[in-house]
Amino acid sequence: MPVLSLDRDGPIATMTITRPDSMNALGEPGDGDAFAAACAEITADRSIRAAILTGEGRAFSAGGNVKAMQKREGAFSGSPADVRENYRSNIHRIARALYGLEVPLIAAVNGPAIGLGCDVACFADIRIASRAAKFGVTFLKLGLIPGDGGAWLLPRTIGMSRASELLFTGDVIDADTAAAWGLVSKVVEPDALMSEARALATRIAQQPPQALRLAKTLLRQGQTTTYDTLLELSAASQGLMHWTQDHEEGVAAILEKRPPSFKGA
Repeated sequence: MPVLSLDRDGPIATMTITRPDSMNALGEPGDGDAFAAACAEITADRSIRAAILTGEGRAFSAGGNVKAMQKREGAFSGSPADVRENYRSNIHRIARALYGLEVPLIAAVNGPAIGLGCDVACFADIRIASRAAKFGVTFLKLGLIPGDGGAWLLPRTIGMSRASELLFTGDVIDADTAAAWGLVSKVVEPDALMSEARALATRIAQQPPQALRLAKTLLRQGQTTTYDTLLELSAASQGLMHWTQDHEEGVAAILEKRPPSFKGA
């Protein structure tokens, strides 16, 4: 069945993982293509300024399909070389698509986010959790390691000590602990999750769209590049932004003491 739905509401796109019967398990053949197509569509649409990712039903995503692992089906089929290629061509496409999305992405974590599901949430820029959410990096309990790049991502999200604790113990933490650890920004009641995510996305979408996408790019580049390189990227980007109509509008709005109206020009 399809893994993802994509809906638009003005400048906000919402992606929903649509496998509630399997707690939104990921990794079936074609999943990487579906995420890549949705993210490419969002990035190409210059009218979209923010995106939300959530799960249908009671889970955000329980991660890889354990039954498929047991039967060595789908992404987990074939020889060691085949499994390696399945990860590279499918599961890694999910990771690369979400991480490479140009617009700010909010994960509205409605329920358990386990293993690959936890890492998928971490590919978002901002995470808001329902009080029903739980987070776990439980690969070792399956005799596995994070095959989706999580060992690179998680320490950058919550720091090396917390990331090591989650990975080495396989513990599952609740939403309040996730907030205390910096894994999520906010915890809300389940029935308020999507309204909170949309309200946040709406505030983000009020920003000048060209500068907004560049600001996200700089944050991403800043995780891996040197400070001097980032300064050069910032100067080049700023040179472009100074000549946009949105910059002129922002300056005028401040001087005229009114809210700005950014058009993306």
